[in-house]
Amino acid sequence: MRRSIFAASLAMVFANSANATTDIQWWHAMTGANNDVIVKLAEEFNGAQSDYRVIPSYKGGYADTMNAGIAAFRAGNAPHILQVFEVGTATMMAAKGAVKPVYLLMKDAGVPFDPQAYLPAITGYYSTSKGEMLSFPFNSSSMVMWVNKDSLAKAGLDPENPPKTWPEVFDAAKKLRATTSPTCGMSSAWITWSTLEQFSAWHNVPLATEANGLDGFDTVLKFNTPLHVRLLQTLVDLQKDKTFDYSGRTNTGEGRFTSGECPLFLTSSAFYGNVRSNAKFNYTAVPMPYYPDVKDAPQNSIIGGASLWVMGGKSPDEYKGVAKFFAFLSDTDRQSKLHQLSGYLPITKAAYDETKASGFYQKTPLLEVPLKELTNKPPTENSRGLRLGNMVQMRDVWAEEIEEALAGKKSAQAALDSAVQRGNAMLRQFERTAAR
Repeated sequence: MRRSIFAASLAMVFANSANATTDIQWWHAMTGANNDVIVKLAEEFNGAQSDYRVIPSYKGGYADTMNAGIAAFRAGNAPHILQVFEVGTATMMAAKGAVKPVYLLMKDAGVPFDPQAYLPAITGYYSTSKGEMLSFPFNSSSMVMWVNKDSLAKAGLDPENPPKTWPEVFDAAKKLRATTSPTCGMSSAWITWSTLEQFSAWHNVPLATEANGLDGFDTVLKFNTPLHVRLLQTLVDLQKDKTFDYSGRTNTGEGRFTSGECPLFLTSSAFYGNVRSNAKFNYTAVPMPYYPDVKDAPQNSIIGGASLWVMGGKSPDEYKGVAKFFAFLSDTDRQSKLHQLSGYLPITKAAYDETKASGFYQKTPLLEVPLKELTNKPPTENSRGLRLGNMVQMRDVWAEEIEEALAGKKSAQAALDSAVQRGNAMLRQFERTAAR
């Protein structure tokens, strides 16, 4: 009797082991409404099958999350999936052995995967020159200008025809500050993204050599030109009377738009969820401003947001779970819904086509603005994207110099000269490290 009880118990243990769910750890940097999206996606995947369980964990801001993932890999306990913002791409590529490229993941797992199904303006950022996808595009966005239509109307401006060029934006901001918005006519989040990175691509001028780093590590920064100085010096002058008012290095100042304080605000298209929930006024989003006397402007924008990197050192079964989750995320209906709710871009051509065919953009045209920006013209070596080493740290250095100029401590030229000089030193340091 004891032997039969033991045999039955042993059989039950083996049966439970065979049916055990494999956990997939997903570390991310999303807060607020976008955190809710992450949790819901995990719940939907977990409910759709029983072999794998995706467990999302918030690890702080983008830089904190990337650093935590790399540290965890070195300690031998990395998550399976790590969300990394676009400017961390070069750092992740240089972390030898730390990642498993997505194109290999899908191939090894035997999960159907067609890289041609994804929007090239998005996947190009995260792929090799051969088109091999290194990370999985997840929350992609671009920069737009958010407009408080009610404030424009009160200031005697046409809310149905917001300013398009930088001179028009500056004039509108002066009128807004003089009438409806005494503390802030215009502002922006992500100061280096708006005034250096996107500005360069939108005007088809290089931020750096070697196609902004996509063609090699031996990159030299180039954003201290008369055109870049022209924009920054104008912002410095407008800062004096709050026609432009600085809102910080990241997106912590975005609430100045939703509160109604800053009626013109440059930030991510993915701000849509927060605007929709919190703005108590009529609003829209329009393309980034440009200088009309610059020959090729506007060119095309580059993406922001983040992608999902697969960390190394996991079992084939765990990788299969990750591959199935990525296939789940690529579903056309799911991508369409994500795009329409969050403001992030649809990553597949089919999801974009489905959204357009549904008539959604006729009702909500502002969500097609970033897609039109990305595809405005065929990308050039100045507008394909950025892949610069130490980019996270360099952004802080660039922002520090811009802040010196805005505070009146340096001229715009001196600030950008210093930003370029200090940034080049960081690029050479990264180049030495990556070559080891």
